[in-house]
Amino acid sequence: MLELKVIDAEAATPRIRRVELVSASGGLLPAFTAGAHIDLELPNGEARFYSLLNDSSETNRYVLGVLRETESLGGSAYIHEKLKIGDVVKSSVPTNDFPLYEAAEANILIAGGIGITPIMSMAARLQALGKPYETHYCARSVEEAAFLDELKTRHGDRLKTHFDGGDPARGIDLKALLSTRPAGAHVYVCGPIGLIKAVKAAASDWPKGTVHHELFKGSEADLAPVNNDQPFDIVLKKAGRTFTVPADKSILAVLKAEGFKIKTLCTTGRCGTCRVTYLSGKVDHRDDVLDDDEKDSVLQVCVSRAMPGETLVLDL
Repeated sequence: MLELKVIDAEAATPRIRRVELVSASGGLLPAFTAGAHIDLELPNGEARFYSLLNDSSETNRYVLGVLRETESLGGSAYIHEKLKIGDVVKSSVPTNDFPLYEAAEANILIAGGIGITPIMSMAARLQALGKPYETHYCARSVEEAAFLDELKTRHGDRLKTHFDGGDPARGIDLKALLSTRPAGAHVYVCGPIGLIKAVKAAASDWPKGTVHHELFKGSEADLAPVNNDQPFDIVLKKAGRTFTVPADKSILAVLKAEGFKIKTLCTTGRCGTCRVTYLSGKVDHRDDVLDDDEKDSVLQVCVSRAMPGETLVLDL
């Protein structure tokens, strides 16, 4: 684990805070590659991972962009409301699950909302390598597009902005952008699930391994309060207790409210940290990490739910 000191923390937009971290003991930090993230442990005990948005050639600092999530369990809320200059936090060394293929002959980078953070680092790296690239930044409005001035200054006409006012039909034309693949091109997309699905659909005939994505929950499309979730019961076999999970809460939220300590990082079904063995019941798996075999015995308590009418028995 690293000890990092906050040397700057400021609002990039009303909902996104820019946080700059350096080594608490001085000196250089472990190197990272474009698209990487760190797992941050906060003083309140919460742990989350955040992408590094700065140039990967910089080893003196890590820079984050943190969205204030509407239903924060303590991660983004703490960073926005309590984290201050001079605070020391613990962090993992950088890890990259969204790497840049640097040998590509052309690169199309697409970001939605807070998904701009890893895309910024990728664009900086491609610029340094002298590789062809274009960056498409999708947001509701200019005011909600964090780091826009910095991006314009650095990337000029290789930055394209798409402001839809909350109506995706008025946003980026992915069919026009991706229907014909430039020779040797790779596309990278980070943002809400709707954008990722649309990019994958538009590039469905691209060769395998040329379409890369990273999901950032917390973007506007993910926060829309539209779902048909139903309450269900969970039985904790070892503890001998039963709880009802309301329609608007996760298994994780219920367990934490009842005093159970569950290690978490992303809370969006992407990191695999909060997996729990289940003993019976049909599961509605909503994660991005479990394979088919794993789904027969484990679930992610941050996002998984019971199928309608089912009770889940957990090995807790």
